[in-house]
Amino acid sequence: MPATTTSPVLFGDILALARESWVREMSTRLAERGYPDYRRADPLVLRWLVHGTLPFGRLTSVLGVSRQSARKVISGLVERHYAHVRADETDSRRRNVELTPWGRDYASAVIEVLSALNREIAAKVNPDQLEAAQSVLGYVKDNFGL
Repeated sequence: MPATTTSPVLFGDILALARESWVREMSTRLAERGYPDYRRADPLVLRWLVHGTLPFGRLTSVLGVSRQSARKVISGLVERHYAHVRADETDSRRRNVELTPWGRDYASAVIEVLSALNREIAAKVNPDQLEAAQSVLGYVKDNFGL
């Protein structure tokens, strides 16, 4: 009979699996609302753009990513007709990102689904445990370049 080994499940494994579950659930719920093209970077950028037009450079710093990475996220929104990029009226070197009407609808749907998932977790997890989890995830984000 072959020996079986069990590997411990490490924090990083759980984090990766949890992220995949979260993204899958967001994707499923948004598809049910008529948005089958959800991408994992959408919520963060949409929560900023829903408040109005932002310069591309500001989005880069808000997202905490390189210009190339931010450009990829914004290009994805533009390709899906959720946003457009225009030259600034006062400085033609500056590019501003703005949601389209379809993009505003998508942003509302993303925010609603995100809020619902957060409420569901808060209803099922002890508040102290949720606070501890947020603390650990904040540490990972702030100290590992995420």
